Amino acid sequence: MRHPVLIIVLAQLFGTSLWFSANSAADDLIRQWGIGAADLGALTNAVQLGFILGTLGFAVSGLADRFAASRIFAVCAIAGALANAAFALLATGMTIGVPLRFVVGLCLAGVYPLGMKLVVSWAPERAGAALAQLVGMLTLGTALPHGIRLAGAGWSWQAVILVSSGLALAAAALIYFLGDGPHLKRRHDAPPLRLGRVFYTFSIRQFRASAFGYFGHQWELYAFWTLTPALVILAGLAAPGTAALSGFSFAIIGIGALGCLAGGWWSHHIGSARVAATALALSAICCALYPLAMAWPAWAKIALLLLWGATVIADSPHFSALSARACPPEIVGSALAFQNAIGFAITMGSIHLGAAWVGDWQHHIAWLLLPGPRLGLIGLAPLWRRVA
Repeated sequence: MRHPVLIIVLAQLFGTSLWFSANSAADDLIRQWGIGAADLGALTNAVQLGFILGTLGFAVSGLADRFAASRIFAVCAIAGALANAAFALLATGMTIGVPLRFVVGLCLAGVYPLGMKLVVSWAPERAGAALAQLVGMLTLGTALPHGIRLAGAGWSWQAVILVSSGLALAAAALIYFLGDGPHLKRRHDAPPLRLGRVFYTFSIRQFRASAFGYFGHQWELYAFWTLTPALVILAGLAAPGTAALSGFSFAIIGIGALGCLAGGWWSHHIGSARVAATALALSAICCALYPLAMAWPAWAKIALLLLWGATVIADSPHFSALSARACPPEIVGSALAFQNAIGFAITMGSIHLGAAWVGDWQHHIAWLLLPGPRLGLIGLAPLWRRVA
């Protein structure tokens, strides 16, 4: 198969457009459903909770390593597309909307972690750079609904969300026909996939350091993506419900894809651990500076937000690469799913608090996210302090 990594990352772009599809319709939902910022946070957290429970199920049961990753990915992408379409066509309020977003998150548990396993199964020798491309596509997928909204400014919010469902169906087809790579096949002498064997990974020092760095990173990342439109508005760069707001949100989130690609290239020279540590440090600086930047000229505030958007995600693929490298190959899928589950459970706290407090904290809400990258640097220290 030629260019399998390219196919996987393209499918990741299409499949993960489901994640924040409802956020692109925030202004319409506030107006039509009569909800507030905290309710939008609840819709996002419904996706997170579904993802957490789904990844825990895959990890603890060992399902992520019992069946072909490509088949799990395809089935989950189709189911997620249907749940997302049902949200667009059937939801009239939070009562129906929250359960449907939960199902979308449940399905994404078979898309994102299994996409990482597929990359490792096709290109284990360049996992850091390949995973950087994969997470770059996750980032673009997250930004994509804002871009679709910008391109189809006259479309209804339902049409924008349905485009994401169509893209997820295309992702399912791409991965189904690609199949699994030749690597990560179970050895004949590998121990059986016992229920709960994934917990063993936390006894491995290198896996533990990578996972703790990832957990700090997760406190900041998804809350930042959720709050990006609010951060643009608070900085005085765009008004609510405008094309400019969609454009800035797309650019600030989407530039993370370039950050991932740059980090993947740089990892060949200094190693994944040091790339992750550098990204954590830079995003922490942006976090700290944002509330102090309100008097800066517009171009400087835009530059700060773009730098934050580029660095807040650039470390993510390297946590996955470091963790995959540290654990036994026969449980890579379960280990990555388990790490994801804990990390996304952490995101629920920062998303809930950020959405609930942004009205009172205003631009100081950025400081709520600051402990994440700082603690991530401490957790990752055993790896980035070593010679790369």
